[in-house]
Amino acid sequence: MDTTPDPTDETLDARQAAELLGVKRATLYAYVSRGLLKALPTEGRASRYLRAEVERLRTRSAGRSGQTAAASGALRFREPAMDTAITAITPRGPVYRGQAALDLAAGGVAFEPTAELLWRGVAEADDELWRGAPPLLDLGIESLWLPNGATPTDAIRLTLSLVDGKRPPAGPRAEALERADARRIIRLLASAAGTARDPAAAQAALAAPSVAAALAVSFGVIPSDRVVGALDQALVLAADHELTVSTFTARIVASTGAELTACLVAAAAALSGPRHGGMCSRVEGLLEEATSLSAPADVLARRHARGEVVAGFGHPLYPDGDPRGPALLALARAVDDGADPATVAALAVAEGMARGGQPAPSLDFGLVALACALGLPRGAAQAIFAVARVAGWVAHVLEQRSQGDLLRPTARYIGG
Repeated sequence: MDTTPDPTDETLDARQAAELLGVKRATLYAYVSRGLLKALPTEGRASRYLRAEVERLRTRSAGRSGQTAAASGALRFREPAMDTAITAITPRGPVYRGQAALDLAAGGVAFEPTAELLWRGVAEADDELWRGAPPLLDLGIESLWLPNGATPTDAIRLTLSLVDGKRPPAGPRAEALERADARRIIRLLASAAGTARDPAAAQAALAAPSVAAALAVSFGVIPSDRVVGALDQALVLAADHELTVSTFTARIVASTGAELTACLVAAAAALSGPRHGGMCSRVEGLLEEATSLSAPADVLARRHARGEVVAGFGHPLYPDGDPRGPALLALARAVDDGADPATVAALAVAEGMARGGQPAPSLDFGLVALACALGLPRGAAQAIFAVARVAGWVAHVLEQRSQGDLLRPTARYIGG
């Protein structure tokens, strides 16, 4: 029987975990008893194991063999791969140039000053620089062709590709010019997010006074202070997260001398994967199933019985839980009047996971819960994630340019 794990599955059974570690199952169970690995409870006697924890244990064990393992671990959440002055990951979540994202969001700092903090080190934004500049290109976003079933993130990726394809190749520009381009691109993407739902609303969103307001308008929601404030908090919490797959991709492309839009197109492609930005879609599927039940938390037992992971919980960089998830859940609870079934289901699922001693909700789960509470359409959470993360990508592109190195790791040949 083929025991090769599905690369999109975040858990492994005992045989798969033992094979990944290169040990017998008895040794695997010894690791559990010694607290080196946590077994996830499921229906019946079989246990499952978080893939990220198994990979960390494998890297830690291999690390004793020297630099080769350290280099391998640098690509698997373990050893630092490069220096950065942009974002640090701490138990309190990401810290942007010395300022905790949680504090920025709770303190009412909007997304635009947060982006400027990531780019320039100062949390100040000139409204005219964000709102008054003409569009980067007259793309006619209201007339973009999108296939049936297209998501807001599809619209964002298409818009980015059009921006990149319609501009003459120029290579890197002065940093101030690239920041100006970035502001226009982000405004354009926030407006384009709703194209799949209502092209006319997407065009109207270009005139909105802020990125958060543009997102609300593009999704057909009145940009009240409550809605815009909640979206700003979500955008701030999602703006950067150090060397994610998409961010590392942006830096690799930037190191070749490619222009900004090419770096962003590459990063957006990486974000589309189900184990990165696509996690929001999996959370939406979870909540859709939960809302179909008389007791939404019963979805947990169903998922465990099927041997499926509960999407949107746990994060390999936060052993004690990703603090951004609970913050967004609390925000969803505050802005919802209790009438939205998906929001009720999200809160019930999170409470059920907590009672079972399971990992805390992640950013993805919190974004989906908040999107439901605000009455946004399916796919909006991933779009919020994508628009926010462009700010981080730009910061890392600019930093990579200043460092000047070509990122070209080498591989250790293990073939015959």
